[in-house]
Parts: sequence; structure tokens; C-alpha cells
Amino acid sequence: MSVLVIAEHDNSSLKSATLNVIAAAQQIGGDITVLIAGKDCSGAAEEAAKAQGVSKVLKADADVYGHQLGENLAALVVELGKDYAAILTSAGTTGKDFMPRVAALLDVAQISDIIRVEAADTFVRPIYAGNAIATVKTSDAIKVITVRPTGFDPVSGEGGSAAIEDCSVVKDAGVSSFVREELAKSDRPDLSGAQIVVSGGRGMQNGENFEMLYKLADKLGAAVGASRAAVDAGFVPNDMQVGQTGKIVAPQLYIAVGISGAIQHLAGMSESKVIVAINKDEEAPIFQVADYGLVADLFEAVPQLESAV
Repeated sequence: MSVLVIAEHDNSSLKSATLNVIAAAQQIGGDITVLIAGKDCSGAAEEAAKAQGVSKVLKADADVYGHQLGENLAALVVELGKDYAAILTSAGTTGKDFMPRVAALLDVAQISDIIRVEAADTFVRPIYAGNAIATVKTSDAIKVITVRPTGFDPVSGEGGSAAIEDCSVVKDAGVSSFVREELAKSDRPDLSGAQIVVSGGRGMQNGENFEMLYKLADKLGAAVGASRAAVDAGFVPNDMQVGQTGKIVAPQLYIAVGISGAIQHLAGMSESKVIVAINKDEEAPIFQVADYGLVADLFEAVPQLESAV
């Protein structure tokens, strides 16, 4: 058995979620090949070659893969994936774009967002916003799988010595083109991989009040997130959203401020190691999952916490 892992990267470097996906691939078993598809992506390929457990790295370096458009990437993966028993990638934005296309073109079912591997053909995944856990067994010859990174401990990014092979396959579907991207820049840690996350909800009342969370986060070395209610209200941009339709996080410490605890939000952060909730409503559902809860006015509690750190 052999497994193909489609790496997440920015061409120059590997994204940390790929190391979690490699860990999932190891549990399936067999030789692991990592595909780096991009433009001028030698840096990412070299990082992938150092990851523990990787047997080979395929580097598809071409203009058509520069921005990892779903149509082009799917065509490449289908061409290469026919030789593998399983195809895995992270259940992030890119994976959610191209992997369903891969499954459709291969005429197999996609198994989405797995959090555990029971056997080479049996996987565990959350359903109903994490309120139920399903065990799925597939008889498909090729398993097409997206992995929830927080469900697997990452492999080491050092110590490996996989060979890097150039892949000459160029697939341009010709149906989409890259126009532009607008990236949010911040000195704080990336939300998806942060060890500490401070999140605000509708209780923050407006975007200006998030400043107190930014100050607390800067002292803690934390990322700042938000509930969907805060994003929909226009308090913060949607790249800060944590939840079922936002980012899935599992930090060592998650501080929920003014967040009621709707199931859609809990689905994105319930795997956090320690959860601290601050809310003036003692009946708020967030307290049911919190390890520590403070029933208090956040506008008093957060500045006190920030000054004590």
C-alpha cells in the first residue's frame, strides 16, 4: 500500500498542517509520497523531504500550479493518484476546494475531516457539528480523504531524508484564473496553529472593543479569534472566525470572551486542551465545555486579566 499526501504550502515553505496529515498517513500504513504542486516551490519541497516518515517527494513546479487553483490541482492529483491506495490532504480551504473534484473524477466517495484512523479502510469523523462521531468504512480502491489537523499529533519536521523527484505533468483546465489575493498581515501567531487563542463574541458589542483582546493576546503571545456572530456583525474580518464554518483550532489554552457557546462555535474549538470562558450569563452554553468559567462583566474582567499577566 502507498499513500499520496498533498501538501499545503506557500511555495517557499511548508504549512504545519501537512505534518499532521503525514501522521494520519502513517497510521494508514505503507510508503508515503508528498506532492508539492506550485511555482518556484523548491523551498517547500526541501522541507517536506525532511519530514519524518516521508519516502519520496514529488515536485510539480509550473505556472499553472502557482496559486493552487482547484481545477488544475485536481487534474494533477487524479493523474498521479491512480497509483496510490489513498490520497490525503488537510481539511483546510485549499483541500476543501480541490479534493471533492478529485473524488468525483475518480468516481469514489470522499471521506471528510477524519480525526482518527481505525484501519486502512476505516476512519472516524465528526458529524452534526461535532455532536456525533461517525465511524466510516469504505470499499473504494482509492481512498480520498481530508484530515482535520487537530486530530493528529504532527510528525517531526526534521530528520527525514526523502528523495525529491521532479514531476513533469502539467494540467491546465483553462476554466479559472487567479485575479488577486488580499492577505491579512499580523505579528500574532497564525490562528490555526496557535498554542493560545483569545476569542471574542457578540458580547464584545463592537469592533473597537476587540482592542482589549488584542492587548491581552499580545501579552500572552496568542492569536485572536472570533465567533461567527461577531464576524457577521462586522466587528472583525471573517479570517478570524472560529467554528464549523470558520477555522478549527485546538490550542493548549482557549479563552472565550463574550461567547455564548453555540454548537457551530464549539465544533471549532472544543478540542482545546484548556478552555476558559468569561461571560456575564451564567446559563451560557459555553460554561458546559469550559474547564474554568468566570461569570463577570467582560469589560471589567478582561482589563484586570490583562494587567495581571
